[in-house]
Amino acid sequence: MTKQEKVDFVIETLNRLYPEIPIPLDHKDPYTLLIAVLLSAQSTDVRVNKITPILFNIADNPYAMVKLSVEEIRDIIKPVGLSPMKSKGIHGKVPASFEALEALPAVGHKTASVVMSQAFNIPAFPVDTHIHRLMYRWGFSNGKNVVQTEKDAKRLFPKELWNDLHLQIIWYARHYSPARGWDLEKDVITKTIGRKTVLADYYKKKK
Repeated sequence: MTKQEKVDFVIETLNRLYPEIPIPLDHKDPYTLLIAVLLSAQSTDVRVNKITPILFNIADNPYAMVKLSVEEIRDIIKPVGLSPMKSKGIHGKVPASFEALEALPAVGHKTASVVMSQAFNIPAFPVDTHIHRLMYRWGFSNGKNVVQTEKDAKRLFPKELWNDLHLQIIWYARHYSPARGWDLEKDVITKTIGRKTVLADYYKKKK
């Protein structure tokens, strides 16, 4: 298979498995999505989705949120971890540009990319640990760092598919290609197009 044929195979397989793509974090508008994404750093979507209803019941817009003290916010969000830093980042309205978003406290490039893509439908390819892992397993990136992985993903995949594709890859990674408890027999994409060294290493460990 050529690199392009592998890319096409990934797109076709993901479209077949995930014709409808749920957004993992519960939200109702750009502001609540930004807060949810910000809280998800070093945490899980499941944990965040348990905390956001409590927070949003008290404040679901920037005007209500700024009335809360940093300490009050920190007490509510403590279960998701990193609460001192995250509580400082949860203030103000959501700007609709990468630069303005990344200038906010506690908002990095990945958070800005998720918000731009899911809230404003602007093409972005946020790379999390799942996408980073699969891009390496599939031989599409060298696994050096997430910055390189994002560059490679944007180079390989058509821009009009980025917003759907990054979510499809995350769901696929969770369901079929996890970091732990990985069963290659269920992971049709990696089994078909996977990096030779990754496949060899997998079978070696299985012996």
